[in-house]
Amino acid sequence: MALTLNRSCTATVEIAAPIDVVWNLVSDITRVGEWSVECRSCEWLDGATGPAVGARFRGRNRRNTSLWTRTCEVLAVDPPNRFVWRTLPTRLLPDSTEWTLELADEGDHTRLTESMRILQVPGLHERLFALALPQHRDRTADLEADLLRIKERMEAAGR
Repeated sequence: MALTLNRSCTATVEIAAPIDVVWNLVSDITRVGEWSVECRSCEWLDGATGPAVGARFRGRNRRNTSLWTRTCEVLAVDPPNRFVWRTLPTRLLPDSTEWTLELADEGDHTRLTESMRILQVPGLHERLFALALPQHRDRTADLEADLLRIKERMEAAGR
């Protein structure tokens, strides 16, 4: 079994809700803990109150017995269609991953796509991450599960 990480993955879901309503949910990072398999909570930093290029936020994560926080930086915001951020590397966690949410108005529903792409990860850290967090070897199932929870939340709210 190779101890490497899939460098990118994507998942898509169709949600029976208007694009603006879906955007308001997924661009509010303080609500990520409601649907993420791993991120338990997020908070804006340095006075930021919403998504804007250059804004930073901190996510608190848990997976298996591992707990960690990551500071992230917003790279692109195009309401209500696109929201992109990356994790900032640190001495302890020198990797960086870009996360993208893309929304498309499909008339009576919204197509929501989530993608992740590893921007950098040193070889030793890649093997350690793959060993400690085997789910990180391929994040596709995690993205699919997150999107299904968003879909369920949005469609239940519309009833």
